[in-house]
Amino acid sequence: MKLFDYLSKYDYEQLVFCQDEQSGLKAIIAIHDTTLGPALGGTRMWTYASEEDAIIDALRLARGMTYKNAAAGLNLGGGKTVIIGDPRMDKNEAMFRAFGRFIQGLNGRYITAEDVGTTVEDMDLIHEETRFVTGISPAFGSSGNPSPVTAYGCYMGMKAAAKEAFGDDSLKERTVAVQGVGSVAYHLCKYLHDEGAKLIVTDINRENMERAVRDFGAETVDPDKIYDVDCDIFSPCALGAIINDETIDRLRCRVIAGSANNQLKENEHGDLLEEKGIVYAPDYVINAGGVINVADELLGYNPERAMKRVEGIYGTISRIFEIAKRDNIPSYKAADRMAEERIASLRHSRSSFLQNERSIINMTIR
Repeated sequence: MKLFDYLSKYDYEQLVFCQDEQSGLKAIIAIHDTTLGPALGGTRMWTYASEEDAIIDALRLARGMTYKNAAAGLNLGGGKTVIIGDPRMDKNEAMFRAFGRFIQGLNGRYITAEDVGTTVEDMDLIHEETRFVTGISPAFGSSGNPSPVTAYGCYMGMKAAAKEAFGDDSLKERTVAVQGVGSVAYHLCKYLHDEGAKLIVTDINRENMERAVRDFGAETVDPDKIYDVDCDIFSPCALGAIINDETIDRLRCRVIAGSANNQLKENEHGDLLEEKGIVYAPDYVINAGGVINVADELLGYNPERAMKRVEGIYGTISRIFEIAKRDNIPSYKAADRMAEERIASLRHSRSSFLQNERSIINMTIR
């Protein structure tokens, strides 16, 4: 790949290659944008088909974090790490401690957290070498399991989407079809059940479905049938790319609001949702509770303050719908525009400040 052409196309700031022969570490840190603050993004460990695939994944994920953090109102930029390797077989203490030293060498430009293939225990090892890591064990002042907080943000965003679709944010007696009932979705179902929503769930793991039936009185359907459920709200909380050519015409809902990442297979599917009159809560905004929560650790974790900020996802989703109507664009584009406008505003402010500083210096020299 023409690496610098790719970096220039999407305005990346930095790409760092890290290797430690003794531990087997091969890592790529991508820093997309630090206009709003240090880049925050998790460390993913995955077996990639090629080194180029790993680079592309790191770059793509880092750019996504810029938008996620900006839309969440955080004073943080976007970054991401991928470690090449099998998370089930290739991990060792020396690997993560070596990686922690690489992060420390960036002197705060990048802050990491757990992601696919990494754990709290891995973050604790990184923490042995650097303070620029979040999502560590509660014993070190961390927030612990982020799933309940992510679920709460998703719940608040769903209420905002319901108000946009139905004129009322109450979810009582609304039928919500939940795709995937893992850790985040289980807590989401609890919020919905407590408000009086009717739940229809599916999961490839039968135990997850049975738990939702037992705890929340949910109905169940086979995984492939969830798209055909007649419901008020469809909540994707498992796989990405589930809004696609095969599923979009099967949906029988007024709202899509869930915690899964990358729900739209292509941007055109967001356009089709708009044409169908389906209110879509952009995924990287509604599921930002986790990153808002770990970002609070950087201030000295305060659970009440963190939950208050996560509650603000309601207002953020509402703001996205306002921008969509203002600019006559689908909500997924409105989310991007909101993030871009925030970044551009600060860039302009900094540029003006630097110009004033130069003017003062030139006057002093004269």
